[in-house]
Amino acid sequence: MKSLKELEEIRNKALAQIDIRKKGEGTRIVVGMATCGIAAGARPVLTAFVEEVAKRNLSYVTVTQTGCIGACRLEPIVEGYTPGAEKVTYVKVNPDMVSRIVAEHIVNGKPVTEHTIGYNEEKKN
Repeated sequence: MKSLKELEEIRNKALAQIDIRKKGEGTRIVVGMATCGIAAGARPVLTAFVEEVAKRNLSYVTVTQTGCIGACRLEPIVEGYTPGAEKVTYVKVNPDMVSRIVAEHIVNGKPVTEHTIGYNEEKKN
C-alpha cells in the first residue's frame, strides 16, 4: 500500500463484500465441518472451495462452514444456495470435484447432478 487512495480502494472492496453478506444476496457454499465431516475430509474441501472462489474472483459467492448436516455416512457434504433456486446438496465431496462444481453450478447455474444427494440415493436402490 503506497497511498491513501489504495487504502480507500481496499476499504471499499471490503465494504462491498460485507454488504453482500448483510443482504443475503449472492450464492452461498456451506461445508459441513462437524467431527464427522472433518474425519471424512471436509477441511481440504473447504480450503479448495475458498481457493477456487478466490481464483475466479467470484465476489458474489460466500464460502462458509456449518456443524453437522445430519447425514454422516455421506460426508463430506456441501450445500449450495443460489438466489431463486433450490438448495443443492453435494455428497462425498473431495477437493478434485470442487473446480467442476464451481464452474458448472456456481458460475453456469447447472448443478453437477451425479454428485448430489438425490442422484446418490437413487443409485443405491
